[in-house]
Amino acid sequence: MRRILLADADAFYVAVARAVDPDGAGKATLLIVGGSRESRGVVCSASYETRKFGVRSAMPIARALRLCPDATCVPVPFKECIRKSAEIRKALQQYTPAVEGASIDEWYLDLSGTEGIYHHEPLLATARRIREGIRAATGLTLSIGGGTNKLIAKMAVDRAKPSRGGEGILIIEPGSEQDFLRSSSLADIPLVGPKFQARLAARGLVTVADALRYDRESLGQWMSKREEQWLWNRIHGSDDADVVHRTMNRGISRDETFGKDLSHDTDIERELLRLVTRAAADMRGDGLTARTVAVRLRDWDFKTRSAQRTLPEPVVSDRVILRVAHDLLASLRKARRVPARLVGVRLSGLAPAERLSQLPLETSDVETERDRGLTRAIDRVREKFGRKSILPGGITE
Repeated sequence: MRRILLADADAFYVAVARAVDPDGAGKATLLIVGGSRESRGVVCSASYETRKFGVRSAMPIARALRLCPDATCVPVPFKECIRKSAEIRKALQQYTPAVEGASIDEWYLDLSGTEGIYHHEPLLATARRIREGIRAATGLTLSIGGGTNKLIAKMAVDRAKPSRGGEGILIIEPGSEQDFLRSSSLADIPLVGPKFQARLAARGLVTVADALRYDRESLGQWMSKREEQWLWNRIHGSDDADVVHRTMNRGISRDETFGKDLSHDTDIERELLRLVTRAAADMRGDGLTARTVAVRLRDWDFKTRSAQRTLPEPVVSDRVILRVAHDLLASLRKARRVPARLVGVRLSGLAPAERLSQLPLETSDVETERDRGLTRAIDRVREKFGRKSILPGGITE
């Protein structure tokens, strides 16, 4: 039986901002992290007191200040957030070596097979031990959700958060997953974004219990085969994804084999954008940067070709990685423009993100603070509304 936890740092950016500036942000009860009063940016994080006014992550700063005029706005202390994220991850690895970064402030832990180490205590007791240990080691508080897979752990931690009225820890015991799911809405399932919610609601499907009244054939009449299979697995609590600890020397790769060979550059570019977006988001989730970007093509005759470029400085932002990948693809296509059956991208030369250097002013050739700020905002939107909620130009679904 698997034992999976998801540890989520409570109001992470707010907590770090307060620690960095105890005389400023640290004294502000109504605190917004992500910009200034003159900024046209978006809220990265808001204190729990500010959220009572309706302020939320990914909301425009101007709107947040209309809702809460007395709020104090501070920029994201990015370097300190990266450092603190790495500190938390290192502390979590004292409890299990299997730690996977889901984002800068979320980590999956696989405690399967560790029962003997913890003297067969309940998973709830182990989660409490971890929560208390991280608070003592880092000064930050985690919410922890747990269960037999990553899906249940993710949904449990969302309900455990203080902002949801939770007590900080929620463990779904083996065999009780279905009861837990029946008490959830479909919107509580990760990656069920607003558009999918609206389509489901149009069929009278708002809660998991609503969807469980139908068999797969009925669900398949209202959505694609892939969506039907995905939703069916989720409402039944099925998720066999492993907790993956990516090491820096392995790199992060994503590729796609097409059902039908693609001949047009625009079609191949669209698939590459999709893969780069996923790979870059996963890399940032692990608190890493990349220096080398590689693109791989497999042509209709199974000839495989690749090209790569190593950048002078580590990068994390979609804009720079996408630009490099696009140039590499263009060079491969120029050398041999034939139908393609596979495209892939690999990010390597990985290093901890706390090693990022101070950035220059914006140019087209290097990563800037504006790139990183925009990337952080996009990550927060995707975290809240799903991976497909905001996509690069050229990706329509």
